[in-house]
Amino acid sequence: MNALADHRILLVNDDGIDAPGMHVLEKVARQIASEVFVVAPEENQSGASHSLSIGMPVRVRKIDRFHYAVTGTPAECVMLALQELLTDNRPTVCLAGINRGPNLADDTAYSGTIAAARESTQLGVPAVAMSQVFVPGEKNFGLGEDRKIHWKTSERWAAPVLKRLLTNTWDSSVFMNLNFPGVPPEQVRGLRITKQGRRPPGCYVLEKDADANREPYYRMLLAYEDGTPAPDSDVRAIADGYISLSPLSLDLTATESLQTLAEDMASIDMEACWR
Repeated sequence: MNALADHRILLVNDDGIDAPGMHVLEKVARQIASEVFVVAPEENQSGASHSLSIGMPVRVRKIDRFHYAVTGTPAECVMLALQELLTDNRPTVCLAGINRGPNLADDTAYSGTIAAARESTQLGVPAVAMSQVFVPGEKNFGLGEDRKIHWKTSERWAAPVLKRLLTNTWDSSVFMNLNFPGVPPEQVRGLRITKQGRRPPGCYVLEKDADANREPYYRMLLAYEDGTPAPDSDVRAIADGYISLSPLSLDLTATESLQTLAEDMASIDMEACWR
């Protein structure tokens, strides 16, 4: 990993280029490096995961030398930045976020923020996904703007964590998932290195409604349940008031199941299947 002074930072998110978390992240990034580029979705792409606009035109609006708004997904923002827009100033690291709300446990499967970090890693640029968790204790239905979120917490703690993290070197198939607890900055209890946890079933629910013509439609809402998270998990760390830092891998293989699966499937007579 480069020395801090040598970094050129790419910022991407899924909440949209004008989201509060992007403004916080840009402020943080400029404490680390002088060259900071923003390539982010024109509009909110929360829940886009690692989707692509296959067959659809993706347009870029250049705001200035350092800011680009993209009509595509977070993953496409990274692709455009690294393969088209910033080839003369290739970033040395990608910071994705700061997401409005948690990216813990099963959230990572749906998150455009996580996808941006993953795509950057696939393209050879180390990446950190960053999220500011909601105030704990709320029944987190929906994503209304009235939800309390402590942006000052990630603004205060992101820079010191990143300054230490970005002077280290990690495996090229690994990217980082950094979550800040939903408490004021002075109440943060420390940093934990964590595993990806699991949420109880039913943390994402469908709400049925009808429009003015009585035609039914559905909305997807968050309905996080507390459950009993594992002691070393990201969910537990956040619940305890700690910053959670989890190393995630590009490789989704369940390596612990390989040998058992091979033994179970060895008795299949493939030639007999064709007869």
